[in-house]
Amino acid sequence: MMHDERPRPYLSVIIPCYNEAKNLERGVLDEVYRYLSDRDYRWEAIIVNDESTDNSRSLIKSFIRHKSNVSLLDIPHGGKPEAVWAGIREARGKIVLFTDMDQSTSLQEVEKLLPWYERGYDVVIGSRGTGREGFSIVRQIGSVVFRSLRRLILLRNISDTQCGFKSCRREAALEVFPQLQFFKQKDRPKGWKVSAYDVELLHLFDKAGYALKEVEVEWLNRDQSDTKDQTGALARYLRESIEMTKEVSRVSLNELKGLYDDV
Repeated sequence: MMHDERPRPYLSVIIPCYNEAKNLERGVLDEVYRYLSDRDYRWEAIIVNDESTDNSRSLIKSFIRHKSNVSLLDIPHGGKPEAVWAGIREARGKIVLFTDMDQSTSLQEVEKLLPWYERGYDVVIGSRGTGREGFSIVRQIGSVVFRSLRRLILLRNISDTQCGFKSCRREAALEVFPQLQFFKQKDRPKGWKVSAYDVELLHLFDKAGYALKEVEVEWLNRDQSDTKDQTGALARYLRESIEMTKEVSRVSLNELKGLYDDV
């Protein structure tokens, strides 16, 4: 068995990608690389291509040429949790950060997360706060309602479970991620689908005894991708709300049934 003798990175940045050509074309990876290149710790960036059907892969391949610490990982289409999990298994860093390709939360915001690991935390996540700049009024109101209802049931000390800017110790991710219900279902999602798998993930971290910290980060909706269903903002918002409500209810029911007792 061959052993990887390269120095272990401190931070592994995992970026899932499904049909992100428009975001790639506006230079999001250049932003990521410029920031990381100026760090005084070892790092790696793993871009996980979830079998994109646009030209995302070719854009990524072109970008990573001659960049030894940035890699492309191709996986069969399986949805965002599958892409993040693939990145975790590939990662070598002590800390793993999951960040969205659109960089609505700029990678530099990780500076607000990393110091908390020195204080003993195992999971440090970004929060978009209450402003949600770039959200429509309908989404802002809906977000308040969803957070309020969810906190009555689960994760009372966490305000924003859905921010796409989360980090944790890699060992914690390796233990908890496979316990997600997502990986136990027979039918995997096709195309882009919003889910509140984040709720279950954070609940499992909490259940396993890991110390969680939520930190407010700057967030501005910059997404230009074709990943999301573009059939109408209101209709899409309603579908997402229903989906997330179902997920919270499912996690709560699983807890009552004792399905997480072995975590």
